[in-house]
Amino acid sequence: MGTVIHPTAVIEQGATLGDNVSIGAFCMVGSNVTLGDDVKLHNHVNIAGHTKIGTGTEVFPFASLGCAPQHTRYAGEPSTLEIGVHNVIREHVTMHPGTAIDKMKTVVGDHGYFMASTHVAHDCVVGDNAIFANNATIGGHVEIGSHVMLGGFASVQQWCRVGDHAMVGSQTAVDKDVVPYAMAVGNRAVLTGINVIGLSRRGFSQDQIDQIRTVFRALFKGDGLFNDRRRAVAEAHGDNVDIALMLEFIQAAGKNGICHGATR
Repeated sequence: MGTVIHPTAVIEQGATLGDNVSIGAFCMVGSNVTLGDDVKLHNHVNIAGHTKIGTGTEVFPFASLGCAPQHTRYAGEPSTLEIGVHNVIREHVTMHPGTAIDKMKTVVGDHGYFMASTHVAHDCVVGDNAIFANNATIGGHVEIGSHVMLGGFASVQQWCRVGDHAMVGSQTAVDKDVVPYAMAVGNRAVLTGINVIGLSRRGFSQDQIDQIRTVFRALFKGDGLFNDRRRAVAEAHGDNVDIALMLEFIQAAGKNGICHGATR
């Protein structure tokens, strides 16, 4: 069908547009922006900074992508925002580029769904197939794995991680790392079990789910010190690919530590 640009849209000189791009009324596209093939911007979308948006991504009204990060030490450095392919970015979503105090870029993967008023802060990494429900927010330097679901109004503190296939409940504040496969809920996030429904939907067999549940209980509900339990799990299940993912995630924990259950 070819590229379609509404006459009220402003495309600054230097912007790069792929094939079959659609840009609606009153959109702003900055001079350092790259839009891939088949990208669709509805009306009143603002794309600024050094921002790249992948093929087939759709952006809804009043989203603002690539504006200067909300950080007092940002000094105008040419940091980037990289958004993958076939994402859906709904109304009033904000995503910011990186800063010089970290990796200088924010990266959002493929096939994500970002509902209204969600926020991805500076220097974050978001994996593929992520779902952010309305008003979910992640602070700077956060890492979100693939197939992660954040409930409405969930928030993830700076420098925290949420592992692959995890689910964070609505209105949950995450201030420690959430291990892969887990469910975390609460005013301050606590682990309540594994994300059985999500794993089933993604093709995990019943045997895989049972093994993950067994290891989860051993790690987070067993007796003794956590490090002793972790070593026992590694010895018994370390050659299992699914379990190895969880153990590697725990091993790489940063200063915030690992989220545990309500009794710990």
